[in-house]
Amino acid sequence: MNSETLLLRQINPSFVQNGRVTSQAFRPTPKDENKLSVYDGDQITPENSWRHFTSNPLCRSVGVMAVSQKECKEQCINVEPDGVPFPEHAYLDFSNMSKGEIERKAKVLITKAQQPGWLYDVGNSTQ
Repeated sequence: MNSETLLLRQINPSFVQNGRVTSQAFRPTPKDENKLSVYDGDQITPENSWRHFTSNPLCRSVGVMAVSQKECKEQCINVEPDGVPFPEHAYLDFSNMSKGEIERKAKVLITKAQQPGWLYDVGNSTQ
């Protein structure tokens, strides 16, 4: 991984409101234990990450957006490539941040992710 590595995030349909992805897509939930799962874009394409994710019937995604490792670092969010539970897995570590800090940083990340937009959009793919 380097500063330009894209960190691929699956976008749950519930994170899309009025056609726009909300900051919830980049905010860990309590079950995440402040570690937001992403795919290491150096190891897998956006489309293949979506296919991998949605191969589990319990996992839903309408597409893939991303932020770079550099953009996370600018927000003082550590990126940890852990390879668990699959080789391409990494996470954004929001540990030791207040709820307010997490919400502010998630808003910055979704703004960054919206600049290039969808890297894989199920609605516009030719599957």
